[in-house]
Amino acid sequence: MRLNSVSTLALALALLVPTGLSMAQEAQPAPAEQQAPADPQAPAADPAAPAEAPADTQEQEKPRDPLEVYADLNLFGEIFDRIRAEYVDAPDEQKLIRAAIQGMLTSLDPHSNYLPPADYKDMGVDISGEFGGLGIEVTMEEGIIKVVSPIDDTPAAKAGILANDLIVELDGIQIQGMSLDDAVAKMRGPIGTTIKVTVVREGVDKPLDFELTRATIAMRAVRSSLEGDVAVIRLSRFSEQAFVGIEKAIKDMFSGDGPKPKGIILDLRNNPGGLVDQSVYVADAFLKQGAVVLTRGRVPEESARYDAQPDALDALIADVPLVVLINGGSASASEIVAGALQDHKRATLVGTRSFGKGSVQSIISLGPDGAMRLTTARYYTPNNRSIQALGITPDIEVLQEVPEELKGRDEIIGEAGLAGHIKIEGQEETTVGSSVYVPPDKADDTQLQYAIRLIDGAETNPAFPAKAE
Repeated sequence: MRLNSVSTLALALALLVPTGLSMAQEAQPAPAEQQAPADPQAPAADPAAPAEAPADTQEQEKPRDPLEVYADLNLFGEIFDRIRAEYVDAPDEQKLIRAAIQGMLTSLDPHSNYLPPADYKDMGVDISGEFGGLGIEVTMEEGIIKVVSPIDDTPAAKAGILANDLIVELDGIQIQGMSLDDAVAKMRGPIGTTIKVTVVREGVDKPLDFELTRATIAMRAVRSSLEGDVAVIRLSRFSEQAFVGIEKAIKDMFSGDGPKPKGIILDLRNNPGGLVDQSVYVADAFLKQGAVVLTRGRVPEESARYDAQPDALDALIADVPLVVLINGGSASASEIVAGALQDHKRATLVGTRSFGKGSVQSIISLGPDGAMRLTTARYYTPNNRSIQALGITPDIEVLQEVPEELKGRDEIIGEAGLAGHIKIEGQEETTVGSSVYVPPDKADDTQLQYAIRLIDGAETNPAFPAKAE
């Protein structure tokens, strides 16, 4: 799945290491529904190992006297009471308090915030990549909901729904004029419940009715294809489906007795990030040793070093050249993977500068009141590089051919352009934009086609292939 507009980039750019549970969130422009695999084995963080990151150079402010702090809390209570007593309409006290909490958290940085119960529940779906649904990938064309494809072994595929079917009714309710998000929400629901889907199919005179029972569906994080002799692996998000998708794609294309691809392209463009452990697993798929990422927080528990380990997967592709595609929408976990592969000289990075989100968020459950997302650490690449508000510069810059109507609107400054972003004293920040445009047609994708020619030998560059020293 490619994101082809700047608006779709305002998705979840959170890299999260929650208390007792790793989570991340990412919105889906065209939700996919698939089946979830088992947890992979992967290297674990060593909390005792020092995070080999430079010490913060920012001055630590002198702690305030507790009495001053409590005086400010009294001020909050006084204002709250005046609002309750004197506002023109009786306010919702819970809404007031949650708004105050939200304001307190969002004042810290762009990635800390409060998650009400409903949002926290939705985040769990995005993180796990699982939900109750039908197994249909859909899009909207001229106001009509169209099936892109049914997912294998899902209720939709088993019932006989086909690509290009037009969905016209759900449980007898016409969906013409309904938004894509509303239609998807209506198809999702508790596992085991039923829904009637009515479709119009080309070549069939009458609409077709399908009675479907919702089942557990996993959103597909990885798509792979062969472009000639080159394996292209597209990773759209770092959900719990990320590593197993990468592992399956590599084994499918490089195992067996047939001819093997001569190179791999890992496409991380417009991937807004996700789970820390998944970024470590994915990087470890291509590395046999060494640090993947270093984290440094205010408290010792937030400082750790995550290492790659030798295994059968990286041995399978040890001699296969690797190109990683990045752009202005590659953020967070994407930057961890790209930075690790670049520092270890395992891959050549092609594209434009990445987003520059170099902080880690923890999700702290508040029980029935939802959760809070709090920035608790900075992360560094294996060579102790902080990419916060700076991003990762590709080894080979390749610009896309942007349509005339999108020129000037295809670039974002990234983290450095977000109000209230965390600054690192003495470190430069990005001041110019980086494109997030990816053409929908592979033939028009300048970055992808350059990477293919690079692996095929039609293009040459001193940065390719990457060679570890």
